[in-house]
This record gives sequence, C-alpha cells and structure tokens, in this order.
Amino acid sequence: MADIFDVISDATRRDLLHALWQRYVSAESETGEISVGDLVDQLGISQPTVSKHLKVLRDHGLVTVREDGQHRYYRLDATPLEVVEDWLIPFLSADFDDELDADDAGAATVFSAWSGADVGETIGRRVAEGAHQARSVAEQVSRRIPVLRRRPFRR
Repeated sequence: MADIFDVISDATRRDLLHALWQRYVSAESETGEISVGDLVDQLGISQPTVSKHLKVLRDHGLVTVREDGQHRYYRLDATPLEVVEDWLIPFLSADFDDELDADDAGAATVFSAWSGADVGETIGRRVAEGAHQARSVAEQVSRRIPVLRRRPFRR
C-alpha cells in the first residue's frame, strides 16, 4: 500500500484535494461536500479519471463519500495529512537568520536568493502555522462538543 507521500505526489490528486478543501472552507457549503460531476466540471478532466483518483484518496482516508441514489458526494478529511505536516514543519519553521551573526549576513542573502525565499514567503509560513494551530484547537473542541460536529469551524 502506498504511503501518504505517494498519494499526494500525483498532481491530479493534489488538484482534487485543493478543490475539496475549497468546498470545505466555503461559506456557501453547509456540509463541505462536492459531487463528482462538480469536480469534473471544476477541474476539466474526465469522470473516470476523477473517480479513479477519488478512490485512491478514499482508500487512504483523505476523503469521505456519501451516496445519494446514483450520486456520490465527497468531503475532505485532512487527518491523514498530519503525517505530511509533521514531516514538513521542521523544515518550514527553521529560522536560519536567527542563527546567523553579523558576519554571516552575506551568506544569508545568498541562501535566500538560492532558495527563492523572500519576506512574503516567511510571512505566509507564519500565517499558515498560526492558522494550523487555530484549526487544530477548533477540531479538538469540535470533537468534545457534539453540536459542533455537524458543522466544523470555518474561516
């Protein structure tokens, strides 16, 4: 069985996850669900391709499915992505500039230019970390309060 990194290495599956995430955080959606047909329309790929990739995502716990007659409605379950997050956070939260002294300022500039890092990326990373922490707390609270299970916190 493929690990989570193999699952998300496919660009089509990442596009599906992104579409599912957009629906999940959308204020327009009560349930965060999206139909296969809507995914086909949104991504512009064939229904068999979408279904094949949704099966992989379902098999690895990244999506849940609700059947309504012949229609299937999918919803994101990001819990398995915590493995990826745990692996990535040390790399994303490394603050190389704090470890450098004044003599190493030129090295920091070279490293930043080489890595493509800039102020926007650093700020974005900090915002993403804060958003993740807030989501984690909200999820923990929603697990403990049954009323919140019906509709998780949204942005």
